[in-house]
Amino acid sequence: MMSEVQSRGPVENSKVTDTNQYLIGVAGLARMLESGVSSSELGPQLEARATRDPSDANARMDLSTLLFLSENPSHRKFAFQKQKEALQISQTYRLRPGTDVPALRLLVIMAPGDMTANTPVDCLLEDADIEVTMFYLVPGRALPVVLPDHDLIFVAIGHSDQNDDLLLQLHGLSELSARPVLNSPDKIRLLTRSYVSALLKAIPGVTMPATSLVHRQDLLKVGQRVLSLAKILDEGRFPIIARPVASHGGKDLAKIDNAGGLSAYVAALSEEEFFVSNFIDYRAADGQFKKVRVAIFAGHPFACHMAISSHWMVHYFNADMGSSVSKRNEEERFMKDFEEDFAEKHKECLGSIYRSLGLDFIVLDCAETQDGNLLIFEVDTAAIVHALDDPELYPYKRPLMRKAFAAFREMLIARAQATRE
Repeated sequence: MMSEVQSRGPVENSKVTDTNQYLIGVAGLARMLESGVSSSELGPQLEARATRDPSDANARMDLSTLLFLSENPSHRKFAFQKQKEALQISQTYRLRPGTDVPALRLLVIMAPGDMTANTPVDCLLEDADIEVTMFYLVPGRALPVVLPDHDLIFVAIGHSDQNDDLLLQLHGLSELSARPVLNSPDKIRLLTRSYVSALLKAIPGVTMPATSLVHRQDLLKVGQRVLSLAKILDEGRFPIIARPVASHGGKDLAKIDNAGGLSAYVAALSEEEFFVSNFIDYRAADGQFKKVRVAIFAGHPFACHMAISSHWMVHYFNADMGSSVSKRNEEERFMKDFEEDFAEKHKECLGSIYRSLGLDFIVLDCAETQDGNLLIFEVDTAAIVHALDDPELYPYKRPLMRKAFAAFREMLIARAQATRE
């Protein structure tokens, strides 16, 4: 994300020493970087705060976030270390509300981890009149007897093997609070690739490649041609897509065209389990691959971005959107016309997906097949949704995302009020 938030000039006051009471958070740190403050300036300030006050958990947590935002692999170990130090001091963190009289007290249940571990609620509620308290579950620690004050609970913990035990621990949440819970932890736990692909492929108009969890020895057998690909994958045929189970963001994700390529792929990695799925060629008529991110909440879909690339493995960070005026123009048209075009065309599919999953907030990474179906790559609750792109390069994004964020706020307010009534 840091690569999307460029420094563009000086800022009057870059000090972070007066924010000890509140967490700066992902959105706050990104805005400081956008305003011209460098990470090399922010980092030492946060480190100095932590040194001066050993009880300053906010400084350590913000420093951890800043390091994750840098997307520098060499920073990850230090980022996790600072996060661990912060959580040893406190499991509770508060964001500064956008008003002195908040309309709602939202308790966000979080898990330790990097930027992919939790729903980025502070990006969704940037400057909103909502008091956000983030409570981190920590492996090996029981739920507290008393939760921080709240009117509504949002479970931000995303699905992963690492988070499964924490989500399971939240079975006791209803005993601690009579307030509504958004994004049921039981529903989040179901978001495995294999479960979601089996569930959604039954929806008319939806295409989701069959996905299987496969042990490396079985993949090696397929590579050696002693086991049929169809034995481990429904409709199994090359090419396939493979990735280690714990992979995120395209790491070690590969398109494999034949048995020999599969043998070489598995031999180069040490992981024991992999997801494999059928590859679907979703090139558009212009030869480009176009992958879109759609957030759905309160039953309404919102466009988050469109990434355009000549390569099948499309992520926003590798699509060179910032260097291509034509790509940004196409993304702008897609986002501005989304309600009348993409969302209307796939209205029944999007509605069926939302109802089938039973979650209040979901994010789809999707595209269109060459025959016009809605192609689903991934369903997540923790995928990044934000308005942090450079407004000079992407002037169309912030107003459109603010509209989505206002709808998210309205959903929270409505759920809390329904309980009071």
